Parts: sequence; structure tokens; C-alpha cells
Amino acid sequence: MKEITVLELKQWQAEGKVFQLIDVREPFEYEMSNLNGENIPLAGILIEADKISKDKPVVMQCRSGARSAAAIGQLERNFAYTNLYNLKGGILAWKAEVNPEMPVY
Repeated sequence: MKEITVLELKQWQAEGKVFQLIDVREPFEYEMSNLNGENIPLAGILIEADKISKDKPVVMQCRSGARSAAAIGQLERNFAYTNLYNLKGGILAWKAEVNPEMPVY
């Protein structure tokens, strides 16, 4: 599984790189803090797979990286995605390395 660090993601954003960001946490988690990605909870990832691009890099993220890794596994097995990246450490790593003021639980 390909991974991207929060610092690499921040660099992609700064460079204006074209990519899609998918947050697989539950809506109540997303409302507390998010990185402006599209919220598709893990439980619905296969049902809503048509919303996930196959034409550009897609970064999947969650709280710590575990659920986003599970989502990537499901998408790669069921739909042969090859453009997915797991955000290593998830939003907790973003808080630790990029935005210490971000509220997390």
C-alpha cells in the first residue's frame, strides 16, 4: 500500500497538485475537524466508490491511518484501484506535525 506523510500532503496542497482527498471517518468526527476532503465513511466506501477518482491520485485519511488503510484494501480488491495513498498517521499526525491547534479527540 502506498503511503503519504502529512508533510508530503501539505506540500501537494502548497504546490496546487491535483488530487482527491477522501476522509473515511464518521460524520461526527469530520464535523469536529477535517482537512477539507470529501467525507465518505468507511462503511459506505464500496457503495460510493463511483465518487472516488481513478484518474488522479487519491489520498485516503482517517483519525490514525487504520480505517483509511482498510478502505484502500477494499477498493483495491473490489475495483482494482492503483492510485490510492494512505495518509500515514491520519489527522492525529496532521495535528502533531502541521496544525497543533486543530481539535481532535
